Amino acid sequence: MSKEQRAQVSAVLRQPRPDGPRSIEAIRAGFQALMARMVVPDGLRLTGTTLGDRPALRVEPGSGTRTGTILYFHGGGWVSGSPETALPLTGNLVARTGCTAYSLDYRLAPEHPFPAAIEDALSAYRALLDGGTDPATLAFAGDSAGGGLTVTTCLAARDAGLPMPAAIVALSPGLDATRAGESMDTKAGVDPFFTRESLGHTGAMYLAGADPHQPLLSPAVLADLTGFPPMLLQAGTDEVLLDDSTRLAARARAAGVDVILDVTADVCHVFQAFAGVLDEADRALDRAALFLAQHVRRPDAAVGSAR
Repeated sequence: MSKEQRAQVSAVLRQPRPDGPRSIEAIRAGFQALMARMVVPDGLRLTGTTLGDRPALRVEPGSGTRTGTILYFHGGGWVSGSPETALPLTGNLVARTGCTAYSLDYRLAPEHPFPAAIEDALSAYRALLDGGTDPATLAFAGDSAGGGLTVTTCLAARDAGLPMPAAIVALSPGLDATRAGESMDTKAGVDPFFTRESLGHTGAMYLAGADPHQPLLSPAVLADLTGFPPMLLQAGTDEVLLDDSTRLAARARAAGVDVILDVTADVCHVFQAFAGVLDEADRALDRAALFLAQHVRRPDAAVGSAR
């Protein structure tokens, strides 16, 4: 990463913010404004649809053969964000893979706290399966809170007796509501996005009094990952949530799961959103696309293998 690129990203992220906890309206407006500055690839086809009983955005490549399906969960701390704010990420994954992505507009806290988001994600997955999508042709992907949903939705799907998706791609996932990772302290002041206090503020909205010591809230420290599909966990060294990924990777290895822990130096939380501006972002998305190509079957190949 060049010094010029690093300075450009830092200038975006380190703009002055008001002191003290922000209102939910301010959090949502600020996140939307930030993500609106990111680059979305040209030539995508965007169509509104419904999965389960929730709206979703279908993101398709402008040309080429459909190669699989991505069920995408946006970031935003479970309190903000939307399929539109995630377009810099979904769009780049679609452009790189040729897959069709369904980006879910799951319910947000504080209006709809835990476990509403997981319920919506599981319902969306069930709707795709019921509609005829072969799970061998489908991957879960998401960033930040949505990266956490890739894991907790798999837990919920397994408990419901549903087949696992072909793969998981989690970008800077939030995986520990207990905030017990060492990086919460060792990366304090380095992370331009989060502090323990800011995460506690939004986290309390999502928890709404629920005990964080349970697998669906803290899978990095409590989940049994037996039977999970191959996983790619990407994170940056400059984020307080780094150890959410490192500890989940260790649990995955212990459970016999194929897992890649992909940590990039000197980059921030969900640095992949800076594709087109930051070289590391483009390279990470290239690696994510390769991982998906290796694990997600083409629909025609999946049909042929079932015969």
